[in-house]
Amino acid sequence: MSAPEIITGTIAAPARLDKALAEATALSRARVQGLIEEGRVDVAGKTASSASMKVAAGTPFRIIVSAAMPAEAQGEDIPLAIAFEDRHLVVVDKAAGMVVHPAVGNITGTLVNALLHHCKGNLSGINGVARPGIVHRIDKDTSGLLVVAKSDAAHEGLAAQFAAHTVHRRYIAVTAGHPSPASGTINARVGRSDADRKKMTVLPNDSSRGKTAITHYRTLEPLEAAAMIECRLETGRTHQVRVHCASIGHSLLGDPAYGRTPKQLRPVLERLGFARQALHAAELGFQHPITGEMVRLQSDLPPDMMELIDQLRCSDR
Repeated sequence: MSAPEIITGTIAAPARLDKALAEATALSRARVQGLIEEGRVDVAGKTASSASMKVAAGTPFRIIVSAAMPAEAQGEDIPLAIAFEDRHLVVVDKAAGMVVHPAVGNITGTLVNALLHHCKGNLSGINGVARPGIVHRIDKDTSGLLVVAKSDAAHEGLAAQFAAHTVHRRYIAVTAGHPSPASGTINARVGRSDADRKKMTVLPNDSSRGKTAITHYRTLEPLEAAAMIECRLETGRTHQVRVHCASIGHSLLGDPAYGRTPKQLRPVLERLGFARQALHAAELGFQHPITGEMVRLQSDLPPDMMELIDQLRCSDR
């Protein structure tokens, strides 16, 4: 696979960032927006946080363009757990370890590949050939419920609900330590980290970078040096639960990017082979974009998280 291309230059005239970069390069505006979202655009030495930010003439920029991908994802016969399906949409109970859509390094074995086979290619085309039907995402190593659109009308209706923050999303997580207070609300902007473009970070709420992010959490059960909590999301930012929990000093157990496993819990995780963030999308609720009916679904905790919780309940016996 070819190496990424690095494009550098300066902004010619004051404008929105995506417009200015499209004019300064051979990239389309949509492509520029995608690269900004992926944290691959630096402006004046800092990772760009928004396509709509204003930039001045003479501002230096650097763009890391990922290596080329196949033009179209291919269907693959991969087993899926279907929680709900009709001719307009499908809700999948995704297993941990499955990437949602193809990208460089993961062009096969993704949820999109599986859905193209399952739905015989009948998925919304709004997000392009590499991400057909995808309205929202959950991380590769997060398990649980995710809705996918089969038609453009369903996609537009679902996307509007996500944008309006009316979709019900409840996650179950296991944190290091016991959050104090035991329940509360984390209201902190989330944006790309300047130190590592692959990671997100909490930003000041008066910052022009990042996006508003709100998580309501509640402790369900104290465990040994850990806690099982629920998180209800008002917003759905990249890595939101993981970043927010880490920001209050209680990162998710097993989280390779934002967590540091307490010393006394390392033997438990090693014995179980638990090497992912302990996070599960347990409930998903929305208004059906075509029929108007309410759809509310639940997913049981997967075996690896159940075993982890059981071990943390019993490890002092």
